[in-house]
Amino acid sequence: MAKKVNKTEEQLANVEENLSKAGLFVVDNQEKIVKILGLIVVVIAIFALYTKFIVEPKEKEASEEMYIAEFYFQNNDYNKALNGDGQYSGFLTVADNYSSTNSGNLANYYAAICQMNLAPNDSINYYEDALNSLSDFDTDDEILYSLSTGLKGDANLELGNYDKALNYYVSAANDYVNDFTTPYFMMKQAFVHELNEDYNSALKIYESIKEKYSQSKEGLSIDKYISSASNR
Repeated sequence: MAKKVNKTEEQLANVEENLSKAGLFVVDNQEKIVKILGLIVVVIAIFALYTKFIVEPKEKEASEEMYIAEFYFQNNDYNKALNGDGQYSGFLTVADNYSSTNSGNLANYYAAICQMNLAPNDSINYYEDALNSLSDFDTDDEILYSLSTGLKGDANLELGNYDKALNYYVSAANDYVNDFTTPYFMMKQAFVHELNEDYNSALKIYESIKEKYSQSKEGLSIDKYISSASNR
């Protein structure tokens, strides 16, 4: 009769055999492994030095450069905020000179807002410029992403691109659902529908705001919009 092998002993034997093979591999390839580990250490060190002596100073410089532009922005002087005052840079220059930094990236968003505000009194081309600035802006912040998407909708609306505007407003409302930006951009969707004389679609949006976001700023005054759209 064949001897019965204990399953645990068999598993232990397999483990020992694999460990032995692994040990032999390390011994046979010790020089290569040391070189690879050394290369990894060098890469990490280079990245740390690059961050400390290149990235961080550049970021600080960009932030300081943008400070005056932000001051003008807060005081609604959009021309100086955008283009500078002759002594200090505006958002356009910061975005161009510091495109690799967080401040340079954010400057694109600020620039787009300035361009949107300047367009009615200056040049319709500013709406196109705003779209160009927004195309260079990227963010992981959900609220800011929603607002920048909605701003693309605003620019397209002013350019008469109603379908594009509507699509951006839908994305802005739905990509990050919340009680602040969602009803705000739902109202903009309804506005586009009303411009297209599609009052039924507008009414459905107003009723949805009343049902889901009644305590929002838009929801508190939604009844008058429901009444208006219902009577069209």
